[in-house]
Amino acid sequence: MAEVINMPRLSDTMEEGTVASWLKKVGDKVEEGDILAEIETDKATMEFESFNEGTLLHIGIQEGETAKVDTLLAIIGEEGEDISSYLNGSTPEVSEEEEEVTESAVEASSKEESNESSELPEGVTVVTMPRLSDTMEEGTVATWLKKVGDDVEEGDILAEIETDKATMEFESFQSGNLLYIGLEEGETAKVDSLLAIIGPKGTDVSGIAKNFKSDSGEAKKEAKPEPKKEAPKAEPKKEEVKTEAPKASTSVSNATSTSGRVFASPLAKKMADEKGVNLSQVKGSGENGRIVKKDIENYTPAAQGASVGKFVATGQEDFDEVPNSNMRKAIAKNLAKSKFTAPHYYLNVEFDMENAIAFRMQYNSIPDTKISYNDMIVKACALALKQHPQVNSQWFDDRMQLNNHVHIGVAVAVPDGLLVPVVKFANEQSLPQIGAAVREYAGKARNKKLALDEMEGSTFTVSNLGMFGIDSFTSIINQPNSAILSVGNIVEKPVVKNGQIVVGNTMQLCLACDHRTVDGATGAQFLQTLKGYIENPVTMVV
Repeated sequence: MAEVINMPRLSDTMEEGTVASWLKKVGDKVEEGDILAEIETDKATMEFESFNEGTLLHIGIQEGETAKVDTLLAIIGEEGEDISSYLNGSTPEVSEEEEEVTESAVEASSKEESNESSELPEGVTVVTMPRLSDTMEEGTVATWLKKVGDDVEEGDILAEIETDKATMEFESFQSGNLLYIGLEEGETAKVDSLLAIIGPKGTDVSGIAKNFKSDSGEAKKEAKPEPKKEAPKAEPKKEEVKTEAPKASTSVSNATSTSGRVFASPLAKKMADEKGVNLSQVKGSGENGRIVKKDIENYTPAAQGASVGKFVATGQEDFDEVPNSNMRKAIAKNLAKSKFTAPHYYLNVEFDMENAIAFRMQYNSIPDTKISYNDMIVKACALALKQHPQVNSQWFDDRMQLNNHVHIGVAVAVPDGLLVPVVKFANEQSLPQIGAAVREYAGKARNKKLALDEMEGSTFTVSNLGMFGIDSFTSIINQPNSAILSVGNIVEKPVVKNGQIVVGNTMQLCLACDHRTVDGATGAQFLQTLKGYIENPVTMVV
């Protein structure tokens, strides 16, 4: 039987959406988890995946068109299936027979439930797990800053939520009293799962919470035999609870140490940041091992020494399991997609660093000035990209976008993986400005405090492992960029100059390019321009 897919509510404030692009066309086979379309909401353009399998029989909203939430978006069913009964202009039509079956099923279901109404009382708002990034599929409540019974004003920070990219503050868009908390600290749930309920003080919301959870379990079972239940027949508030409920799927993680997350009060985090204390090394004395103010005040760094591996008896198999964090899952998904969709090729070069070493030494002799080799490379890349816009490009199925602005992403290693904060308009910034920005972003990245806009919009990426003693390596392109530069260590070795073997300092770099946008000759020309800036760095400041 055909499945009716309606315009989804992809954020708690979304009232209508625009189909930016369809990734499937009528007649295509659709598997569960396939991306059907990219939908532009009031906050971002997001991928919308299918929860059904079959053939795409009908598209109700064309690319560029805007429609209200719950408007007919598509119909999926068996190939050749008659869907005329579902169609009436642009909205799904329910036959009288199907309507009677649906109504009887709903009545039977309501009889099994308590007499508590699922309709929201006046002034009560259901807050669901927000989608805080375009790739976020689930979130973890790191810290609640309000507790049940507290008054909440619009704009107050309700909780800190860990996404696949960072730990972010989530503020309330409503005023009232926090009546119910659906996820405790450390618990993980899918986007649109019940997070909290806000309303007038003293309102009984136990029925709302119970119905929200029960709907999430029942709706999936009844979705296939009764596709018409997805038709927008209910009132907006009531529909909001029921349409979001099928997406709720909670995965609880009670052990903070096992998941790798560190729980600390906001004050403790601030004090640790000021003192340069690594929270993962602090033992918390608060509830459930949470780190509080006195733990930071009393913390004494352990003496540094060689790490000691876990003792395992000879001939005994042993392993430890570490659950994948949201960030690690996102990294795996995005890098696999990049590696297997973008045809990578690699260009390797070696630069003479004698002038760069002398330049940096002279530059840092200026009072209150300190730049790194990485800052010089970021600046040189930004200037070279202005001359080679093809390398500063992005690939889309129907076009290539040549960017006239230069935003350099700088890869930063963090315990959970890798973050890429972005230095905006890097070609227009001085070396000290670039250095200050990179240091600030690196600190935020390690504390998982980077804002979304500080990680978005890169047009090129630099990954530097030279400080770890790596001479050369290759990187996977950070899509939608067309290239990424891998920077190795500066090595002192014999080199030939003017026919003589002398001691020199060189650095190896590797440019990974997407062959769809950057041809080999184009990449080589970019590296020649980059070589001019790196080997004669004074040209960057003239």
